[in-house]
Amino acid sequence: MVRWNWKADGFALLLILGMFIAGAVLFPRLPERVPVHWNIHGQPDRYGSPWEAAFAIPGLAALIFALMHLLPRIDPRSANYARFAGVYTLFRFAIVLFLSAMQGVLLANAMGLRVRVAQVVMIAVGALFVLLGNYLGKVQPNWFVGIRTPWTLTSTRSWRRTHRLGGYLFVASGLLFIACAFVGGLAGAIIPLAFLGASTLWLIVYSYLVWRADPERGTASGRAA
Repeated sequence: MVRWNWKADGFALLLILGMFIAGAVLFPRLPERVPVHWNIHGQPDRYGSPWEAAFAIPGLAALIFALMHLLPRIDPRSANYARFAGVYTLFRFAIVLFLSAMQGVLLANAMGLRVRVAQVVMIAVGALFVLLGNYLGKVQPNWFVGIRTPWTLTSTRSWRRTHRLGGYLFVASGLLFIACAFVGGLAGAIIPLAFLGASTLWLIVYSYLVWRADPERGTASGRAA
C-alpha cells in the first residue's frame, strides 16, 4: 500500500496549489487567445482560452497526483508497492514538478516574456526521462507503473530484465532530448523521438524474448508476484 510521504507529497501539493494560484492571479491579464501548443520550430500551432491556459495543467497535475495514490489501492499486486515506495514517491513528485515547469513556460509566454519554448520543453522532457530511467529498474511488478507487456506481467525474469534495460534506454533518450534541444529544427525533434520509438519497440520485443526463455513463465513462481 502507498503511504503518504509528508515531505515529498506535501511539497507536491504546494506546487499544485501554487499552479492554481498563479493561474488565478494572471487570469485577468491573459489575452483572449493564448498559445497552448508549439511546433518543432517553437511557433504556436494551437491557441486556447484563458481558462485552459490558467487551469488545464494544474488540473491535470492534481488528477495525476490523485490517481497515483488511488491506483495502488485497486492493483491486484498492491503489496509490491511497498517494495519501491521511495521510487514511487519520487515519480509522483517528478511528474508534478515537470507539469509545474510546463505551466510556468505557458504563462510566461502568454505574458509576453521571451521564452524559447521548444528548447525549454525538450530539456524538461529529457530531464524527466533521465530521472525516471535512473530508478526504473527498481520498480516492482504491478499493473499500472512501468513497462507492462503480456510478457513482463507473466514472468518475473522478463519484468526485471526489461526494466533494467529500459532504465538505460530512458536515460539515453533523456540525454538525447537535452542535447538535441540545442540543435533545434526538424532534425533536433526527429532524432530523439526516433530513438525513443525504436527503444520502445525493442523493449516490447526484448520482454517477449526473455519471457520465452524463462522456464517459470506463467507459473506461480514465474508470475510477477
